[in-house]
Amino acid sequence: MKSLSRAIERFCHNHRRFGIPRLMTYIIAVSAGVYIVSMMDRTYMFLDFLRFDSDLIMLGQVWRLVTWVFIPAEGGLWFGGILFVAIALYFYYFIGSTLEREWGTPKFTIYYISGIILNLIFGFVMRYFFKLTANLTPDYINLSMFFAFAVLYPDQVVRIFFILPIKVKWLALANAVFFVFSIVNGIFSGYFLLALLPLVALLNFFVICGEDLMGYIRPIKARASPRTISFKAAVKRAKRDHEQKSYRHKCSVCGKNDADNPGLDFRYCSRCNGYHCFCIDHINNHVHFQ
Repeated sequence: MKSLSRAIERFCHNHRRFGIPRLMTYIIAVSAGVYIVSMMDRTYMFLDFLRFDSDLIMLGQVWRLVTWVFIPAEGGLWFGGILFVAIALYFYYFIGSTLEREWGTPKFTIYYISGIILNLIFGFVMRYFFKLTANLTPDYINLSMFFAFAVLYPDQVVRIFFILPIKVKWLALANAVFFVFSIVNGIFSGYFLLALLPLVALLNFFVICGEDLMGYIRPIKARASPRTISFKAAVKRAKRDHEQKSYRHKCSVCGKNDADNPGLDFRYCSRCNGYHCFCIDHINNHVHFQ
């Protein structure tokens, strides 16, 4: 998975115009519209017209390949239900927009679209190889975004019901526990294959964020490899060079800057203590400042 993740990084670096800018803005806007129309639909047929159905897709209703993504959580017409949907949509808009700013449009587009494709593949495989019907919803796509956000910003504080402050990493841990419980419960209920949907639907998270996730799980090796660079020396050199030459971004590993390399992409690592910049070659290949 590491090689695939780095291949995606290289693709995004070489194709900076790839992707859909402000993708989450469009998705949330359409989802809000779908929710409003569904609340006015007294026949309860509107959402059925949008849901994923592999058999109907093969009969020509190809819009169902995409429209199921825009079906939000069903909150009902009562005030609490509408408020719940509004908060959920805003929360996912905030997470998606933040990930796009952190990763760039190409990488975020690949992340989101790959989540959709993985769900579709699972739905068709279950139907035509095992004669089972998978109920595809955008819940796992949004959950994969939330897990990615938690890996990048574990100490970000959010307020539950605008009152109770809690760090994102604890919310992610609670979601992970529920995630595992839903899989185990599905297996013991006799739906082994369908219970794998959450795991398959989150493969994009494990591919793109797996290396960062493992950085939290496994301890940092006490002895650095021969290729490891002295980061303290790199910081001192960066400060000294910054006083001598004017530039906006400089890699804390190799020393490349945007003044000498105007076409090079630079990013800042959210897991390093302080404000440390890295080029595209080292943003996912460096020892974090502690």
